[in-house]
Formats: sequence, C-alpha cells, structure tokens
Amino acid sequence: MEITDMSSNLIPRARLTAVAALTLASALTLSACGSDDSGSGSGSAGQAKNAKDTAAVTDATGAEVKVPTAPKNVVVLSEMDLDSAIALGVKPVGLSAGRGQKGAPGYLTEQAKGIPVVGAVTGPDIEKVVAAKPDVILAGQLADKQVLKQLQAIAPTVVTIDKKKDWKKSLELTGKVLGKSNEASTFLKGYEAKLAEVKTALGKNAGSNVSVARYSAKGTAVMQQGVFISDVLADLGLKRPGIQNEKGQGHSTPLSDEDLKQIDADWLFIGTLTSGGKDADLFKQLKEKAAYKELDAVKKNRTTEIDGSKWTSLGGAQAAVSVLDDIKKAMSAK
Repeated sequence: MEITDMSSNLIPRARLTAVAALTLASALTLSACGSDDSGSGSGSAGQAKNAKDTAAVTDATGAEVKVPTAPKNVVVLSEMDLDSAIALGVKPVGLSAGRGQKGAPGYLTEQAKGIPVVGAVTGPDIEKVVAAKPDVILAGQLADKQVLKQLQAIAPTVVTIDKKKDWKKSLELTGKVLGKSNEASTFLKGYEAKLAEVKTALGKNAGSNVSVARYSAKGTAVMQQGVFISDVLADLGLKRPGIQNEKGQGHSTPLSDEDLKQIDADWLFIGTLTSGGKDADLFKQLKEKAAYKELDAVKKNRTTEIDGSKWTSLGGAQAAVSVLDDIKKAMSAK
C-alpha cells in the first residue's frame, strides 16, 4: 500500500550531513523551548511565529497545524500533492519522485520541470528537504511519527491524504493550506462538468464493464476498489468485472498468467508505469501471449494502452481530468 511504501524504514534512509543535522537540531531546540505539545507540530520551529500571518488547518489525521497564510516555498511529498499544488497554480520547490519514476509522474513531467527531487515513494530525504527551505510541507499520507517530527522541525507539515485516498478531499485541504480554496472549488466544478460531458459522449457505451490493469516485471496486476482510478470510474457510472468490484489488500492485485481472464471486460485499459525500459519490453511480450489474445476486449479491439503513472498510481486532480479525456477518446459512441 502507499502508506507502507512511504513510511517503512524511513529513519535509516533519512541521513543527514553535518550541516543538515545542525539545521534540524537547531529547529528541534527551538521547538523544545516553545512547544505546548498541542496539535501536529504545534510549537515547532516549522510553525509560523506571527499569529496574524498564519491560519489553522485540520489535516487528514485530524491534527491542527498552523500554516503561513501565503506560503511561498512548498515541498510536496507525494504524487497527489504535486498534482494538487500545480492544479492550484503553485509550483513546489521540492517533490518526491513518483512510483516507478525518477522524478515527477510522466503526465506531470513538463509542468514539474526544474523542481528538485527531495525524496521517493520510500520516504523523504531529510537533508534535501532542509536544503529546499520550505515554509510548508505537504506530506501526502506519510504516517511515520518520527519522520513527521523531523519534517515538523523544518516547516509546518500537513498530512493531506486520508485513508480512503480521496483526491477531491485532498485537493480541498491543499487549497486551504496554500490559500487557494477558491481555485480548488473552481477545479472541482470543472471536473463535474467534464464528467457530464464524458457521460454524454459515451452514449450506448455508458454503464459498460471497464477493466484497468498494470503490467510490470512482476506480472499483471488489476486495480480494485479503494484506489484513485476506481473512484473516477465510479464517478462515470462505469461497471467493473469480477474482483475489481472488491476492495483490494494493497494498491493493486497481482495475477498469474493463468488468471489473465480476470482482466477481461467490455473495455480494457492497460499499461506500465514507465513509457520505456524493461517493463515496456515485457508488456510487448504479454501482448504476444495466447491468453492475452483470447481476451474478448482484445478480439474486439477495445483495448487502450495507458500511462500507468496517471491511471494506476496515487492519482490526483489533474490525473482525474486527463483520465476522463482518455476514456472519452477510447469509448465515445460512434
């Protein structure tokens, strides 16, 4: 699951240089002097000092965090945070690499050009976060309390993603943190309008069964309920086949070649996390397998190769709109 990826074994990897360690130690000292131990990061060096220049927000864990009313240097520690910030017109000063990526997710590459990488799916690099000099940190769904404490000593830190990984709620919360609530509301209204547009375009294909799968060196995996893409498909009123109607144990559910039939549906959307490399070569091999060629969606030419970094990762606001465009292009009634 995403939370596991972000929070497991982070402390050994959060190595600090002498300069970074000194910076963090100084911040922690200030925190100890002024802390009242109330709320997430309350009283830390990362909390803004002037009350009239701050606003209190309640993060996805229910903790209250005081953030600057107009943050200038924003570090984002998840794909969804990066997506949300850019969607709201804010270009972060540091980002965590996307799942299977060396930098930003493929669909955000151009918009995120030039933003330094300060971490990965496995967790933030504290030294690099310090170097980015953030005045607020969007921590995604990070759950490790020790790492959160380190981040709170650097800047006000907000956990933006709840257990349901609801991208809409995350966007609204990010809007509050960045002073962009109106922009978040406008974006969500635009999404609803796009939904209506695509539903109309689907015509006779509305209500079809849609399968979403990802291929990698580990094999084929399907996206079940409780993840971003399933929420978007539900918004469209599209159905899912078999186990894709059930909540999975993790972010995706692996299948053996013998179970490949489980990715079949009226329409199949399948791809890899990266546009090239080993996974893409293996995907070509999958398409040559007899079991794949026997799928009804394949026989009827109702398959679409997708950008897995957009469809089958953590997702976000811009990803949702872009997915709707992909579905409209693939499934519009002729």
